[in-house]
Amino acid sequence: MSRGRDRCLEGLEVYRVGGAVRDARLGWPVADTDWVVVGATPAQMRQRGFRPVGRDFPVFLHPDTHEEYALARTERKSGHGYTGFEVHASPEVTLEEDLARRDLTINAMAETPEGELVDPYGGRADLQTGVLRHVSPAFVEDPLRVLRTARFLARYAGLGFVIADETLGLMRELADSGELAHLVAERVWTETEKALSEPEPAIYFRTLDDCGALAVLMPELVDDAALLQRALVRMERLPAELEDEERPRWRWARLVEHLDDAQQESLAERLRLPRIYRDLGRQAALTRRLRERGELSAKAVQDWLDGIDAWRRSERVRPMIALLAVDAPALAEALGRAWRVVSRLEARELLAEGFRGGELGEELARRRRAILERELERT
Repeated sequence: MSRGRDRCLEGLEVYRVGGAVRDARLGWPVADTDWVVVGATPAQMRQRGFRPVGRDFPVFLHPDTHEEYALARTERKSGHGYTGFEVHASPEVTLEEDLARRDLTINAMAETPEGELVDPYGGRADLQTGVLRHVSPAFVEDPLRVLRTARFLARYAGLGFVIADETLGLMRELADSGELAHLVAERVWTETEKALSEPEPAIYFRTLDDCGALAVLMPELVDDAALLQRALVRMERLPAELEDEERPRWRWARLVEHLDDAQQESLAERLRLPRIYRDLGRQAALTRRLRERGELSAKAVQDWLDGIDAWRRSERVRPMIALLAVDAPALAEALGRAWRVVSRLEARELLAEGFRGGELGEELARRRRAILERELERT
């Protein structure tokens, strides 16, 4: 892993840390590389051309590679939530002290620029045996670690990883302590959205449920335990031919499609969901209700089309029909045929006949209903 000659780093004690070390040893792609600098001051970093970016602690961007270099630091709990820490960065902080503040042993390894491993907390052994284990009892000082640990399990469960019993105990302790309530919505959603992109996202929600965190963070999902378990299975039953970047929001939509409007709204508000997730979840819920009828009536289909705003947003219809096809292919085929015909009716045809204002809307709705009735009778 030698970086060759880098004048910006000459004379500095530098280590690659965290996820880059972990994933490289697992054979996973390394997306970002973070570095820790031991024994330096902010002034020394700026003199070498590094640009400071950290507000809460000294982090700098390399002038050429733009990778992050953080000064070695320690943390002390001083308040609630993941932000309730006092950070101490100084040249006296050792690498071992910096690694000790990290969440899991597999994230508390470091490498020299030449690739020599520094592993004071047994991360390599846990990596080899597939264990997610906390570094120290200070794990409970940061409630966000409950979500991060669940997310790592969603990523690595396919490799046989498990959460150490004592770590799961600390996660339950955090869920019971009230600390989770101090997490800001944006941080909860950031971890959740990342989990939705992991290989086994359902494990993220199962883990949060097992330790009691889901009831605190997303209580709407735990109102009915049986429905939750079915939803977690349903998350991977997605429309065919989705792009990779689409899968997280479709997984979320399938997770929440059984919730009623009030539950969806309260969950969306609590997590400050992006609009694209809110809208898709609501559309999936409307499609589920249409499916649960078991047969298609013209009124039900027209209400569904109105509900997903199909007349103005026709691009929504095809994905929802594809979703319906996952669980009810015959209904989806009938709906697709009816939509292809009814979508050909345009308001300008009625304008040409002299319809205006409210009468135009009423006649358009009447003719759409008549088309749907005719087409659905043919199925």
